[in-house]
Amino acid sequence: MGANIARAALSAGHRVVATGRNTDAVAKAIGEDENVFVVQLDVTRPDDAQSAVMTAVDRFGTIDVLVNNAAHFYGGFFEELTSDQIERQLQVALLGPMNVTRAVLPVMRKQRSGHIISISSGAGISGFEFNSAYSASKFALEGWMESLAPEAATFGIHTTIVNPGFFRTEFLTETSSTYAKLSVEDYAERRASYMAFFNEQNGQQSGDPNKLAKALLMIASESQPPRRFIAGADAIGIAEQKIFDLQTQINAYRDLSTSMAYDD
Repeated sequence: MGANIARAALSAGHRVVATGRNTDAVAKAIGEDENVFVVQLDVTRPDDAQSAVMTAVDRFGTIDVLVNNAAHFYGGFFEELTSDQIERQLQVALLGPMNVTRAVLPVMRKQRSGHIISISSGAGISGFEFNSAYSASKFALEGWMESLAPEAATFGIHTTIVNPGFFRTEFLTETSSTYAKLSVEDYAERRASYMAFFNEQNGQQSGDPNKLAKALLMIASESQPPRRFIAGADAIGIAEQKIFDLQTQINAYRDLSTSMAYDD
């Protein structure tokens, strides 16, 4: 998705700092353009983030929009995911965006403007089995972004959480996904079902990443961009089901919930 966003921004005449752990791969994915600057960045390394931001500012003088897009999917049932896999999921999808944003904020705060866009997921709205580590990282990302919003707004900095549904990217490929190994026989049948589902979805997702990239450009150009953008009909379905479930649960125990105050 990052390459789609970068190419769309370049096509619209913007200057782009494109980052990645492998700069050759980034350059190949985006192509040559006088307005693109490729910088090495491993988002899990705070020093990399600081260096990338300094390099970007030295080249272009400012940073107007940050898109936190780094991701990896660690799939599997919680009991079978290792501690190392869960930690790695959090490092890439939560701590990584935090590292880059922490490096960018002084630049945006000084200029009293900017826009921080973080790519979450439908799995950041609602949890799904076989997605416990991934959902945990995205729920945490959203809690952080929602808390950051009023802090950043004081300095004229906007924030947007993006919740994409299934988009036809490399997300479900071997390079972007790691699955827990079967270690508990009780999960074998359900694991096989989920693995078949993800394999079938790979390359067949309904969402067009080029359309999402153009939508993000439109949002970034608005004077008052949304705090949240739910991208795709499937993601809207997840969000609406979550709203319905929450309201149902509130109503079911409303009397008990409102009886918690001291009698005096």
